[in-house]
Amino acid sequence: MKLFIKKHIGLSFKNQAEITGFYRNLLVDYPKFFKMDNLSKLGFLAAEKIFENEEKTGREDIAVICFNRSSSLEIDAQYQKTIQYNENYFPSPSLFVYTLPNIVTGEIAIRHRLFGETSFYVTENFDAEQIFSIVSNAFLDKITHFVLCAWIESFEEKFDIKMFLITKEKTDMEFSKQYLFIY
Repeated sequence: MKLFIKKHIGLSFKNQAEITGFYRNLLVDYPKFFKMDNLSKLGFLAAEKIFENEEKTGREDIAVICFNRSSSLEIDAQYQKTIQYNENYFPSPSLFVYTLPNIVTGEIAIRHRLFGETSFYVTENFDAEQIFSIVSNAFLDKITHFVLCAWIESFEEKFDIKMFLITKEKTDMEFSKQYLFIY
């Protein structure tokens, strides 16, 4: 089956301030953004650009599938500091919420009212063949007409995301394993 890219975006930030600045420049009013971890913020921002000018009505035909290698380690390390010592034990529920990487897919689905499949895969390395296979398999579901696919890294001051809206409908860009490496 041939797949095509309807839209794509790549974002890279050096620090938290750049992420917040990008959000503010979008002129989006979504106060929950400031409670998100960086992984979710990256997914949120890229999805905002992908779905720019799209009406936010319930869509069952869009799946959200994300990948990375560091899971939610950035926030896990912060949470660990809140529970590490008995004499300074202060678990933070706001951090605990984000100790699962699939929260980002949920944040995207909630914001854009997407009711299709949502999945987050943690892989040892960027594996274009595996990503291509998983995305292709999502289209075996007769309801799925689009897959919002992303590689998101937010760990050790590295904030990068590549996001694609993939479809079976012919466009100018074919989605392939090779394209994942180029973009």
